[in-house]
Amino acid sequence: MKIAIIGTGYVGLVTGTCLAETGNQVICVDNNQEKLARLLKAEVPIYEPGLDLLFQRNLTKQRLSFTADLAAAVLQSEYIFLCLPTPQDEDGSADLQYILGVAGQIGEILHRRSDSVYRVIVNKSTVPVGTAGKVAALLRERGAQNFDIVSNPEFLREGFAVEDFMKPDRIVVGSDSRRAFDMMKLLYDPFVRQGNPIIEMNTASSEVTKYAANSYLAMRITYMNELANFMGTDSRIGKRFLFPGIGYGGSCFPKDVNALIKTADDAGSPMKILAVVDQVNREQKSVLVRKVVDHFGGSIAGRHFGVWGLAFKPNTDDMREAPSVVIIRHLLKHGATVTAYDPAAAETARFYLHDTIRYAENEYDALTGADALLVLTEWNEFRTPDFQEVKKRLKQHLIFDGRNIFTPEKMEELHITYYGIGRPPVKI
Repeated sequence: MKIAIIGTGYVGLVTGTCLAETGNQVICVDNNQEKLARLLKAEVPIYEPGLDLLFQRNLTKQRLSFTADLAAAVLQSEYIFLCLPTPQDEDGSADLQYILGVAGQIGEILHRRSDSVYRVIVNKSTVPVGTAGKVAALLRERGAQNFDIVSNPEFLREGFAVEDFMKPDRIVVGSDSRRAFDMMKLLYDPFVRQGNPIIEMNTASSEVTKYAANSYLAMRITYMNELANFMGTDSRIGKRFLFPGIGYGGSCFPKDVNALIKTADDAGSPMKILAVVDQVNREQKSVLVRKVVDHFGGSIAGRHFGVWGLAFKPNTDDMREAPSVVIIRHLLKHGATVTAYDPAAAETARFYLHDTIRYAENEYDALTGADALLVLTEWNEFRTPDFQEVKKRLKQHLIFDGRNIFTPEKMEELHITYYGIGRPPVKI
């Protein structure tokens, strides 16, 4: 099958590469010349485990290609996937300018060609209810015919995106056309051979499904963080098995929660729980900073801190809404300095933090002369470090663990003063 992928961000590049892996001819379109140049040189511009292998294999097999020519890609394809950003607007709503802009261009391209090929326009981006109708109306307004719109939200976890695409828990397809459903089933059958479902629904239901799922997960994370903050004050409860942290981040949860809040407000049905979830998550990012400031008697001016982890989660270089950015900015505002190490995200972190901090080449160099270590991302390589080297590099044997990757018992054994989230501190 012939497929066009419009947009080569996380979703677009993973989608295009994985669809090529099952034998399809995939052409990816992007107007970012710098990114396109890297792709044409066979360089993967994002860090995503497992993607490079599939990417190189499908380039070699000539099933995967890249271009800036939208018209050429659209006219040779049966499936046109819109994998475009929908950033949060100032009022919290999803900004649809990229989706609608490309939809208008596609409409004009199809009108000029006016061929008899039936095409499925697949919206893979996360969009509010009613977007499919807007895209369809715009396409028809520009003269396009013989197409159907499908809403096909992605459920890819960064760091596990290839695995999630190749072995999905479920695939959601929203359309009002039986022909489009059949086309999508044909495309996705190779990915659900183990029996996981392709769930069919109308476009509006499909559009809200992604927001509902992400908002529910965000609510669970936030509830556990609040509960841990409360329980951690009780020594009888604080050591129980909890997974609290310094708040969620990334490209999906913050944006999708706010978009659903705005959509619900506009519909006259405010989601009060989600409004509180968003507020609590913002506040959670300052919990670790308060612990740091309190430990040093109310002032950290002149203190130096080593940071492990910058990305919003492990196995990605994504810095969007990363708690580390908020925490580090707070430390700098209080007069401290920071040296940080991240296995993948140092370059992307520079976009957010610029040269306000120093970037270390490895985890131990980040600790040299530091008053304390702050763990902000739970990369596996941080879980069992050489603690004797850690103690040797630090000026004080002090760790603030924002991801609870160490245990208080181990820290006590090592004679390290330790603060986690939702746990009683270990004070040596």
